[in-house]
Amino acid sequence: MTQFIGVEDMRRLVRSTGTKAFLTQLADYVRHDFSRWTEFEKSARVASHSREGVIELMPTSDGQLYSFKYVNGHPNNPKTGKLTVTAFGVLADVASGYPLVISEMTLLTALRTAATSAFAAGLLARKDSRVMALVGAGAQSEFQALAFQALLGIEEIRVHDPDVLAVDKFMANAAGFGMTLVRCTDVAEAVAGADIVTVCTAVKGRQAVIEAGMLRPGTHINAIGGDCPGKTELHRDILDLGKYFTEFTPQTRVEGEIQQAAADYPVAELWEVLAGVKDGRTGDADVTVFDSVGFAIEDFSALRLVYDLTAGKRRMVDLVPELDDPKNLYGELVGAAHPKLVEPA
Repeated sequence: MTQFIGVEDMRRLVRSTGTKAFLTQLADYVRHDFSRWTEFEKSARVASHSREGVIELMPTSDGQLYSFKYVNGHPNNPKTGKLTVTAFGVLADVASGYPLVISEMTLLTALRTAATSAFAAGLLARKDSRVMALVGAGAQSEFQALAFQALLGIEEIRVHDPDVLAVDKFMANAAGFGMTLVRCTDVAEAVAGADIVTVCTAVKGRQAVIEAGMLRPGTHINAIGGDCPGKTELHRDILDLGKYFTEFTPQTRVEGEIQQAAADYPVAELWEVLAGVKDGRTGDADVTVFDSVGFAIEDFSALRLVYDLTAGKRRMVDLVPELDDPKNLYGELVGAAHPKLVEPA
């Protein structure tokens, strides 16, 4: 039997844990797994691109557990009442190859993206950061606000989105977060005075949503919207201004902001900063950029946390046949009661 976690199961788990507590625990799991980076199999995700969007598979393993996530990104979906991003994932036992859990990951991906963003900012942003700009008020915005409040103590959110209804949605959902919320008329107003800038838009193509002239010294940019070839959100001039940090650089050079840069543009990976192999922020005036495209180890961490939190209260499904005779799969298909085979002496 395999554990199944549906959307309602995930809702109940996060509510019973507390959203901020769940995000904090998830960030701890991500930190732990990034601290043992060399134990993991790592590869860029397998992507199938179309004019409408992308469908991707994201696998990894630490030699004991294996995980993969199926995820899509279709920016035009909201026009027909569908989500831009949906996902599900599997965590499996390497020794047997048996799946341990199959889980919804639409909600879980939003949570892990926010937790990873806050984990990275904890390494790279100024410790006195208290004001964050949210450029983009889509499905990820509330998760980002809560994660940065829980892990970094952010007190004020300055939000802008050209979709007024999206901002209305964010303001209504975030009204009870206990933060100062400021609705801004444009990107420049949102970024002005912000210690941290989170940019997450769904537009495709090479965009310059954030320009170098908008940034003041010491800003940390959490760039999470550029996630496929040909899609960027930061003006190229920021490459000359800031220090860039990635999850898995070979993937980010294809999909992230640094696809605008030369192949030898210097970056550091988060695990290297965590391990002290490379410097992160070296002074209060540094402009740091987390060039995030999402990586499979973060999904591994999220599935591992969910599996641990649900111990003793798992809902099981018969995804894998349970046979008296593991060689008699045909008998399972036809429902026949065949005698158990005996190996010859």
